Amino acid sequence: MGKLRALLSLTYAQKLSLVAAIPLVVAVAAIAVMVAYESRATAEREIKALERRLIEAKKEELRNYVTQARNGFAYIYGRASPDDEVAQNLVTQILSAMIYGKDGFFFVYDYDGNNLVSPRQTEFINQNWEGLTDSEGVPVVDEFIRLARQGAGWHSFMWQKPSTGEEAMMIAYVVGLQDWRWAVGTGVFIDDIVATVANARAEVEARVQRTFLYIGGIVLAAVLIVFASGMLLNIRERRLADAKLKELTKRVIDAQEEERGRVARELHDGISQILVGVRYALDNARRRLSKGDHDGARAPLDKGIDNLGTAITEVRRISRDLRPGVLDDLGLGPALKALTDDFRERTGIETEFSTVVFRNRLDQDSKIALYRIAQEALTNIERHSGATRVTIDLRGHKKGATMRITDNGRGLRSRPGRVSTGIGLRNMQERIEQLDGSLRILSSRGAQSGTVIEVSLPLSHLLPPQEDATPKGKAGS
Repeated sequence: MGKLRALLSLTYAQKLSLVAAIPLVVAVAAIAVMVAYESRATAEREIKALERRLIEAKKEELRNYVTQARNGFAYIYGRASPDDEVAQNLVTQILSAMIYGKDGFFFVYDYDGNNLVSPRQTEFINQNWEGLTDSEGVPVVDEFIRLARQGAGWHSFMWQKPSTGEEAMMIAYVVGLQDWRWAVGTGVFIDDIVATVANARAEVEARVQRTFLYIGGIVLAAVLIVFASGMLLNIRERRLADAKLKELTKRVIDAQEEERGRVARELHDGISQILVGVRYALDNARRRLSKGDHDGARAPLDKGIDNLGTAITEVRRISRDLRPGVLDDLGLGPALKALTDDFRERTGIETEFSTVVFRNRLDQDSKIALYRIAQEALTNIERHSGATRVTIDLRGHKKGATMRITDNGRGLRSRPGRVSTGIGLRNMQERIEQLDGSLRILSSRGAQSGTVIEVSLPLSHLLPPQEDATPKGKAGS
């Protein structure tokens, strides 16, 4: 019931897309099954035909071997009597010497099942093998004798390969010497044919699987197109969802600002190295005092006190960076001026800030966003650019407000006009997109290197003077 309710609660566009996609998927699935079936059937016919041709070639090869062997002893057999043992011994010697390849040999059985010739497997000689079967229960010697009595014939069975000792399928061709009651023949192993057929079947199966993948990809693309078409009918709901998402993102950013204000009172990681230095200085002073060296303890104590003062100053600076009070009290212009002054004093980089007082005023969200972007940009310049000069310009115009940050550093590695995937630049992009503004980055490398970050806000974020909550006498941008 829950799934049925979920299905009924779909939007009109989603239901339309679903109705269009289901017949498409079913039809393509049926086509895929038919294509796979026909492909397998056609390939199986071709594989069986190939197997028959290969086996026929093997049989013809066997027939030639036996014919050549028979021609080799025909002059002896033709003049010998049925009980001529001398002639029979000569023929068995000739056949015993006729070995070829790694596993090829001739064999002779009399009609009673006694083995007379087996050069590759000599343990068979002079043994009676009547009733012998292979591992699958197929009669071997009895079938040889039956074919020899009929004149000639082929027989397939499992036999141990002399070269490896492993069983494999063998095809044998047998002829009968009726005067001597002998079954003479030879055989070839067809495991190479079996392997070829197995490889062909595996290749066919791989082709069928690739066909399924191709069809699946086509179906997926078609379904995506159908759903994309359906989503075009749901633009209004998408816009509402985007508005809600922006509102949620705004609340998240606001929560982050509040959290930074709280963390600013507790943050100490940025000064951990300084505090470690203080601890070492105090430890050094304690050791000297314990030894009675009061004069020697003065220097590490002074150094520890200086480092501790530096740590206190650093904590205050970090707290001010996290949530500058001047931004709330005096506005964006003075806050940026204080930021650039502190940056110049701390880094020694020549930094200039210029602004034009707006007739209109920025709303609070825009002030925070521009301040954070400037803060992030200066941090990146200090860490990565190697610049010696930085300028920040903030001004309003008929289309809104623009802040431009320029440095003469080594430039970015990303292509001009495109925002890098770095965390800092990505944060800038997200902040300005939240306000429907734009962020443009221009960078060059070489003799005229440098980077320009230009942030623009639309006119909707500039408030009329009567709506500005900033008290008179305080800077208004």
